[in-house]
Amino acid sequence: MDITIKGGTLSGTVSATASKSAAHRALICAAQADRPTEIYISSNNEDIGATINCLSAMGARITESENSLAVTPTAAFPEKAEFDCGESGSTLRFLLPVAAALLPQSEFFGRGNLPNRPIGELVSALEKNGAGISGNRLPVTVSGKIHAGTFEIAGDVSSQYISGLLMALPLLEGDSTIILTSPLCSRPYVSLTIDMLSKFGIEIGAADGGYTIRGRQSFRSPGTLKIEGDWSAAAVFLAAGAVCGDVTVNGLNTDSVQGDKAIIDILRGFGAEVDVPESSARFRKAKLKACRVDTSAIPDLFPILAVLAACAEGRTVLYNAAHLRYKESDRLKSTAAMINSLGGKAEEFSDRLEITGTPLSGGRVDSFGDHRIVMAAAVAACACKGETVIHGAEAVNKSYPGFFRDFSALGGKVL
Repeated sequence: MDITIKGGTLSGTVSATASKSAAHRALICAAQADRPTEIYISSNNEDIGATINCLSAMGARITESENSLAVTPTAAFPEKAEFDCGESGSTLRFLLPVAAALLPQSEFFGRGNLPNRPIGELVSALEKNGAGISGNRLPVTVSGKIHAGTFEIAGDVSSQYISGLLMALPLLEGDSTIILTSPLCSRPYVSLTIDMLSKFGIEIGAADGGYTIRGRQSFRSPGTLKIEGDWSAAAVFLAAGAVCGDVTVNGLNTDSVQGDKAIIDILRGFGAEVDVPESSARFRKAKLKACRVDTSAIPDLFPILAVLAACAEGRTVLYNAAHLRYKESDRLKSTAAMINSLGGKAEEFSDRLEITGTPLSGGRVDSFGDHRIVMAAAVAACACKGETVIHGAEAVNKSYPGFFRDFSALGGKVL
């Protein structure tokens, strides 16, 4: 699907979409809990739907109604289950260890770019602890259950590996340890996992270079749980305010452990006008200046930060980004292509982008099937002199199906 956008301003107020990251984790915990959980969630998307489908395959019963998901945990796990992960990397990497802990046999498959996304480090850690896995790329078959022990795994490929293990290992008979063999990227996402586990009564210990997990723990439902607003999606509209308008996003938890809350300080660093009252954030157009941003912990912000850089005076460096090559797209390559196709100046290196601010003219952007590229390109289009065409704009449904509705409500000119 192609969408054409004309330059202009964005102004007004939107409500934050529900945190996809928190929803995945809450659903997986609820499906293993001691009693039903009512999860209040303001919006859904394709990735959350993939996790719901997979948990249903494990025997959980999940009933969807307006603004809530009623989760009845699995009473008896099947001998074998098939997991269609769609295009959701979180679903795959979270549930692969969980299935290996609970099921004698399981099969995982997916679509889009998911079969090309790496799981080798996770597969190796599971195999060394008892599982038999048919390969390092989807589709894969898992035979046999993992046992408690030491799980050595790299931390600089995907934090989702560690989150998946943290959700699986408390179920084992014995105690386990996760040892990180390289520095942990995207650390806030692991913090989000530990925070969600604590809401379900699971304790995770810190160890030098990793984590300790006591076995034979039980997931205890809190009864009800509200999914907070998503800072990753909100960041797109907050950045839009700084680039071309005056935008407020409501329904945000300013005390959240979500790493993408860092957008507040990053936008301040770019020189944006910021106002962060309780439960919301507001950004207004300002003369932006270049800066350096460490993106190791905030991979989902990378494309929209590149748009800010393209609209800022000077040369911005987005660094510590090598792990972004393994997202829905190679985000270093796809982000650079987005900026350059609109008349900007982005130079790609092995682990960073360097972007020199210059007036954007408009053009044709390929989404590369990446929802974050679509949203960032829409904001960039508002700053362009001419029209912008986004090819493959349907990719936004992965995390934010209502994006273009909210974009238009703020005055975005979708032709």
